[in-house]
Amino acid sequence: MKREAVFSKSPRTVGSVSHPVADATATSSATTPASTSAASKPSQPSAPSKSKLQFWNSQWRWDFAAVFFLGVVLTLLAMAAFITLNPLPKSLTQSDIDGAVLHTLQNKELPSASAKAAASVQGAVVHVQSYAADPKNKDTDKESGVGTGVVIKDDGTILTNFHVIAGAKRLKVTFFDGTESEAIVIGVQPDKDLAVIKPKKIPDDLEPAILGSSQQLLPGDQVVAVGFPFGIGPSVSAGVVSGLNRKFKSPDGNQDLNGLIQFDAAANPGNSGGPLVNMSGEVVGIVTAILNPTSARTFIGIAFATTIESAGSAVGLPPF
Repeated sequence: MKREAVFSKSPRTVGSVSHPVADATATSSATTPASTSAASKPSQPSAPSKSKLQFWNSQWRWDFAAVFFLGVVLTLLAMAAFITLNPLPKSLTQSDIDGAVLHTLQNKELPSASAKAAASVQGAVVHVQSYAADPKNKDTDKESGVGTGVVIKDDGTILTNFHVIAGAKRLKVTFFDGTESEAIVIGVQPDKDLAVIKPKKIPDDLEPAILGSSQQLLPGDQVVAVGFPFGIGPSVSAGVVSGLNRKFKSPDGNQDLNGLIQFDAAANPGNSGGPLVNMSGEVVGIVTAILNPTSARTFIGIAFATTIESAGSAVGLPPF
């Protein structure tokens, strides 16, 4: 007689997890392939409950927030440390600037205005020597004049006094670096005691002087004269403008000069043809004469210079 299949009311334990298993037979001793397969099938872990998932999600959010907050705190601390070690530069005030200038003036010896003016033109100043035939020996030349000149063009064109080169058979110029060169006369204006000469060779780094305007000069303005007094130099002397639009008549009475700059910087024979320079380093005149009522031909405090405007016209420079 057939027996009906029944289900066991007691759960079967497999491993540590128990769950009900259907029994396909009426007796525990009768094991069919289906029941054997069911008994040997590994058990599946139960899914986490909804409350546990909510707990894990909530915990993850708190952990993320804590890490983010910690990162922000560390970043702020790093920025604070950087600013502490590298403070922002302080804005300078007028008081700071005045203090720095005062400190420099009190602790540093600055070059004088006269020294800077002379330095700006010294490389353009040349020693001019003129030679005439020696009456005792026609095969040799004798030095007949000595003076100064100033380079006014890139090609080496030199401005000097006419009386320095007058009657010369040969001219020689010596540049600031010791370079010597023969020179030729390319223009003269005896009525202004001016001459233009040009050397046959020039130094590679020769720089002409910067020409200014005498129209800005006032009595009392500082000036320097650069030249070769008695062949010594280059020498620098400083003084002031004593007057403007002066007249001068040569001792022999053969020359009258007008519109001259009177100045008191020391000038002696040999300074003739040299530059008179303002405090901006610009050539404003060409030293041309000294006044001395005696026969000593030495400086007593009054010297004259042709304005650079008059000198410029001698070489065709445009008016200022």
